Amino acid sequence: MSSIKILGIETSCDETSAAVVIDNNGKIDVLSNIIFSQIDIHKEYGGVVPEIASRNHIIKIDEVVRAALVKANVSLNDIDALAVTHAPGLVGALLVGVNFAKALAYATDLPLIAVHHIKGHIASNYIDHHELKPPFISLVVSGGHTQLVFAKEYNSFVVLGTTRDDAAGEAFDKVARSLNLPYPGGVEIEKLAKIGDNTAIKFPRAKLDKNSLDFSFSGLKSAVINYLNSAKMKNENINKADVAASFQVAAVDILVEKSINACKMQGINVLAVAGGVACNAALRSELGTACKESGINLYMPSPIYCTDNAAMIAAHAIYEFKQKNFAELDLNAVPSLSIANN
Repeated sequence: MSSIKILGIETSCDETSAAVVIDNNGKIDVLSNIIFSQIDIHKEYGGVVPEIASRNHIIKIDEVVRAALVKANVSLNDIDALAVTHAPGLVGALLVGVNFAKALAYATDLPLIAVHHIKGHIASNYIDHHELKPPFISLVVSGGHTQLVFAKEYNSFVVLGTTRDDAAGEAFDKVARSLNLPYPGGVEIEKLAKIGDNTAIKFPRAKLDKNSLDFSFSGLKSAVINYLNSAKMKNENINKADVAASFQVAAVDILVEKSINACKMQGINVLAVAGGVACNAALRSELGTACKESGINLYMPSPIYCTDNAAMIAAHAIYEFKQKNFAELDLNAVPSLSIANN
């Protein structure tokens, strides 16, 4: 088969997304990538409400899938396989996508491919960077995940380090909430940090054990909250921009340092970044500088492929398809599953 067309579906959190991706002899292109974001719906609650997310996936999924096919100018007869995120994520949200994909696979007799969400994030780099091939190190950094992963092959992954508590994106959101910034907090922290002094406040950087590639952001988050509470009790003026900038630089410093260390420890000079926090301009800039100084080739997806989307799910499914790793119709959603065990 000279080309492979995959219809991907992603509903792991609060984005309902469908995409059509084509592989032409190893070159992945996106024909469509439709995303319905629920940010405005969840904004009034200050975060994602799982039940509301699931309900809105049910409302939008058929419309989004049809739109993806129309945008790609294809019909289901042109599709070679269906791919869906089955883990990890909010179980109710995952179930909407999984059950829709299973019903569609049953009705069309198309092969069904189960995709691990983190594998999708890593595969997002293949969309923009056709030359990228394993082995490489990947920093996966988002609201729910912060991991350093060794991509040995397209379908073989080893987790080198993971967060022991909060994910980086979660810490951004919690600090933003403490500063009374709107949801989603990560974007607001980044905007505010641009006008702040990142040397104004010395917040901690958790390095953990010697040579550890694990992360911990709860101490940093607590340090910011304690600083704010202390300032309020003393009636001291709080410069929110300085707090945001000082917090952001502390978080970015540790992400960059451990990513470079992972590459050096594995003897790999290729780093691919993935996940929603990979949109952060400070992280992208500091990683670029550090990788250049260390002789490491850095790959980062376009921002549209950093946040949750179905194109990345379909992109990884290409490699599952080539190995005929198909799922049965009793596929279930798995809210928590390591990339190494999938």
